[in-house]
Amino acid sequence: MAFFNRWWEEQNPEIQEVVRKLVHAGRLEFVNGGWCMHDEAATHYIDMIDQTTLGHKLIKSQFNVTPRAGWQIDPFGHSAVQGYLLGAELGFDSIHFARIDYQDRAKRKDDKSLEVIWQGSRTFGSSSQIFTNAFPRHYSPPDGFSFEVDDDVEPVQDNPLLFDFNVEKRVNDFIAAAMTQANVTRTNHIMWTMGDDFRYQYAETWFKQMDKLIHYVNKDGRVNALYSTPSMYADAKHAANETWPLKLDDYFPYADSSNAYWTGYFTSRPALKRYVRMLSGYYLAARQLEFLVGRISTSANTDSLGDALGIAQHHDAVSGTAKQHTTNDYAKRLAIGTSKAETVVDSALSCMVDSKLNGDCTAPTVTFSQCQLLNISYCPSTEEDIPQDKSLVVVAYNSLGWNRTDYIRIPVNDQNLVVKDSMGNVVKSQYVEVDIVTQKLKKFYVEAYTGTKDEKDAKYWLIFPASVPPLGWSTYFISKESQGKTSSFGSMTDLPQNETIEIGPGNLKLSFSSSSGQLKRIFNSKTGIDVPVQQSYLWYASSEGDADTQASGAYIFRPTGSTPSIVSRSVPLKIIRGPLVDEVHQQFSSWIYQIIRVYKDKDHAEVEFTIGPIPTDDGIGKEVITRLSANMATDKVFYTDSNGRDFLKRVRDYRADWPLKVTQPVAGNYYPINLGIYVEDKKSEFSVLVDRATGGSSINDGEIELMLHRRILKDDSRGVGEPLDETVCINNNKTCEGLTVRGNYYISVNELGAGARWRRTTAQEIYSPLLLAFSHEGSEKWKSSHLTKASTMQSNYTLPLNVALITLQELVDGSVLIRLANLYEAGEDPDYSTLAKVELKKMFAEKTIKKIKETSLSANQDKSETKTRTWKVEGETQNSSTPIKGRPVDISSLVVELGPMEIRTFILTF
Repeated sequence: MAFFNRWWEEQNPEIQEVVRKLVHAGRLEFVNGGWCMHDEAATHYIDMIDQTTLGHKLIKSQFNVTPRAGWQIDPFGHSAVQGYLLGAELGFDSIHFARIDYQDRAKRKDDKSLEVIWQGSRTFGSSSQIFTNAFPRHYSPPDGFSFEVDDDVEPVQDNPLLFDFNVEKRVNDFIAAAMTQANVTRTNHIMWTMGDDFRYQYAETWFKQMDKLIHYVNKDGRVNALYSTPSMYADAKHAANETWPLKLDDYFPYADSSNAYWTGYFTSRPALKRYVRMLSGYYLAARQLEFLVGRISTSANTDSLGDALGIAQHHDAVSGTAKQHTTNDYAKRLAIGTSKAETVVDSALSCMVDSKLNGDCTAPTVTFSQCQLLNISYCPSTEEDIPQDKSLVVVAYNSLGWNRTDYIRIPVNDQNLVVKDSMGNVVKSQYVEVDIVTQKLKKFYVEAYTGTKDEKDAKYWLIFPASVPPLGWSTYFISKESQGKTSSFGSMTDLPQNETIEIGPGNLKLSFSSSSGQLKRIFNSKTGIDVPVQQSYLWYASSEGDADTQASGAYIFRPTGSTPSIVSRSVPLKIIRGPLVDEVHQQFSSWIYQIIRVYKDKDHAEVEFTIGPIPTDDGIGKEVITRLSANMATDKVFYTDSNGRDFLKRVRDYRADWPLKVTQPVAGNYYPINLGIYVEDKKSEFSVLVDRATGGSSINDGEIELMLHRRILKDDSRGVGEPLDETVCINNNKTCEGLTVRGNYYISVNELGAGARWRRTTAQEIYSPLLLAFSHEGSEKWKSSHLTKASTMQSNYTLPLNVALITLQELVDGSVLIRLANLYEAGEDPDYSTLAKVELKKMFAEKTIKKIKETSLSANQDKSETKTRTWKVEGETQNSSTPIKGRPVDISSLVVELGPMEIRTFILTF
């Protein structure tokens, strides 16, 4: 719809009215209706919902219709969340796509099961079912029926005076193609997709030929041909009263031939993937703040960021499968949108914290700054010298609906600083020296991103805990210690003396070998869980093709062999200990650096990796993984998330829907990861959470591997037309090097059955980090005129720990869009896989809700208007349990109930 909107806004009222008449007559149908046709592997479910809502809002406002059909014809595999959440929960009757595994397609053609009833949710069972149409081939017409102006195809020649008159031949060709497809399809209705990429550049050549074919084929009478739409097709299939096969889970991974598994794009362009994910959480928080102070029509707003994020979900955007110049454009749009959203955030926070304004936000008196490059220690506001009479003011906003305590890390240059909270209490803090790798990264990438040289290196990280209320903020003041000594606790570096080195200031302990420098064990003294774990970096050599010319590339992961090369067996260690965090610094090679952090009061280890530039001077492309090997008997089983929502069981070298012929033992076992991956044995669970979309697997029992970076020297011949060889340049493009990627993943060990609570809660904290804003002012002066700690909810009220606020947005008309999500699947946790209740009156304690309307997921129709079709399913009994769902909201109590995995959407009027 983003492209349609561009065209639409250029049309005069007469043309717009013609289009409206075509839509209302059913001759033109909007399918899917999202801002783009989003990817299904590298997207987060919140982004999928947001971009779909953006498109559906446009369609509703301009045409007053609601799309009925999902049209995901090009994404490279299909997720369970797409099937039930972005399908059935949108009120769609059907979903249609082209790309399923070549082995899967062959079997489905044999038993006429290309079209199925897809039940993507275990929690919702049969209520999540949707009619699903996988095309018998690509999303193009049958051979011989593509009529682009430059296609070499025999047209219908129906002038009998010309020597090449061929009506009978072309009718017979048409009927033969139709019967071929009918033989793999149930009922007497088949769909021909008349188009492809880059087609209809001259539409008349298509419609002239299709008009003729419909006329002469129908005159022949053996088959009936007509112009149709996906909804008309689904209506006809439903009316046939056929019984359909049942499809569970998802359609990953996807391969189109024996050596072409499309699992590389799960990781391709990891920096873009992180940028999109980081801005997704930022967009959520920015919209909250925009609502809390009131949207001002004449001021900056968050719409530009929403538009850029919507486009970035495209199946050739966040997937990492666009050309470099196109990718640059996605990033540029995101940066422009972020700049405008930052203005909104700064203004909103200025208004909210300034107690003198009394809600009048037209002229905020405080100037805030934010730091988008904190991960490489670049933050001018915190690095500059703090005058003796002033403090560095840090306002931390919490976009989650519950209280949280998190650690803030900011770069500073003064080692005599003290941190105080809003009550004047000293907050225990810790210094860690900024490592040389970070300093080099900062120098290069600040110039690359901002165009200016950063001459000053930050010397230290200042670390302190921040406790922030739900949908609220806390303020911290950092100043020079007046007695000339720091109240922070300096870190100590100790050299290994024993064979085993143990770190961890709290319950969680990690053990390392002093000889090899490698991780050996993870132990939680609170739970008693003790798991031997080794961790290393390795790389797969990218295949450039052999007898089969298929190469690894942006889409396809094809390693040369199934055994990766280890980067280093012996790793130099640097140990840093402190009262708040212990750190282990490991230099695996000149291009791989890692810091493992274990914070006090955290039940997980945080791993920060820095990978790149990946060397290619040996002429070999490399696909870099981290591998964690636990001493656990996992019987080929592991679990990965679907778009950050449900967890799906994966079994190595196995597909439930067909007998898998294993041709790529590594690439064929890779799955998309947006939240995390875990394995379990009879006693414990070993979990890893990620900070962006990536690919991962368990290639051997007890192992988890994540692909973190790829640099490839050959194209995989799937449309990008250039190798995945990302470089970053400075000095007017005179100095360039391969992309370096920095990121985090998070490791935890839990008792069997207890891991879900850590995964769900921590994943929310990763997705929605504390939003930090900085200013400079004397602490007493600030406290005399500002609210230093507050929640926008009723005092002491928080959302239940199994509920997330995934949308809070003021719309243009002044109404407010809100979505609440239960984070747990049925049976996932004994305490939290239950009905949750949210009290809206307490949530919006300072406002009065005058009207509430529950809507469909994309807010384009009343919930009561969404109707679910019932289909006859092979082997299905009526004994399936009814999922737990919340009751309609009573206008007097305004309590929202949410069953496991339920997302509810409302429009509020205050």
